[in-house]
Amino acid sequence: MTRYRPNSARPGGSPPETPDRDAAHAAALALPPVVVLVETQLGENIGTAIRAMANFGLKDLRLVSPREPWPNERGLAAASGSDAVIGSITVYDSLGAAIADCGAVYATTARPREMVKPVIGPDEAASRTVASAVNGVRTAILFGRERTGLVNDEIALSEAILTLPVDPAFASLNLAQAVLIVGYAWRRTVVEGDLPFITEEASPPASKAEMIALFEHVERALDPTGYFRSPDKRASMVRNLRGILQKVPFTEQEVRTLRGVFAALEDRPIRPKPVRGPAQTPPKPRPPGAPKPPSAPGDVAAEATRGPSPEGEPEW
Repeated sequence: MTRYRPNSARPGGSPPETPDRDAAHAAALALPPVVVLVETQLGENIGTAIRAMANFGLKDLRLVSPREPWPNERGLAAASGSDAVIGSITVYDSLGAAIADCGAVYATTARPREMVKPVIGPDEAASRTVASAVNGVRTAILFGRERTGLVNDEIALSEAILTLPVDPAFASLNLAQAVLIVGYAWRRTVVEGDLPFITEEASPPASKAEMIALFEHVERALDPTGYFRSPDKRASMVRNLRGILQKVPFTEQEVRTLRGVFAALEDRPIRPKPVRGPAQTPPKPRPPGAPKPPSAPGDVAAEATRGPSPEGEPEW
């Protein structure tokens, strides 16, 4: 049985939001990292990367010399519904022009390069981009060609290499997959793991008195079945059952539901049904001189005084 935390709780028992934390959150969302796709070969890959960006709130996409002119029909079809990102796209002739307004750049690659640069994972990159946004510094994350990735001269323009903990035996990722993972890490860092919605408990936690009543009900239901076969072991079996039932904190409604289940298994009504008898309302008195109301079919007294039925009239 899954338990859900209330709105005021946060993962790991972290404290509620403070104004400083709110400001950092707002700054990071207002200045998300720029995604730069360098010489992408297929329009569909641009479209699916756009969808990945939209999933996690990345809004600024820059294309450097895509092989297929942008916009193109297949790319727009693959990006269906991601209008906020589509409207932001700018196409550049060179990588230098695409990152000219960025204060920090991270280059993605799946293999080591012959250069001395820090190598970071997506979580570290996300932390750095959030810190940069708080200071008003725009960051860019570079993604290379589908077949060959970024060349060394392009990576040389970055502060650090961004890579993923993939299996070295098969390190190749689809372009949209790489964008999705990086976008997910960034979003999770910004919102500190909070999910977009939670499920509230509609019923308060069960009291100890309600739990004890549940224990006793279970034991009464089991007694006639022969479950407690050995009187010597009954006490330990009861303790085990109570321990099992207390592993999860039940709500009042859940306790009522379980007791209804046990009542059904005992083959007795879950709720007593009221017994309905004949109507007790006395008949209203008939005013003097008023005609007698017609009797209903099947009225024995009326049939006795009416006489035989005319020919062709059915008998009741």
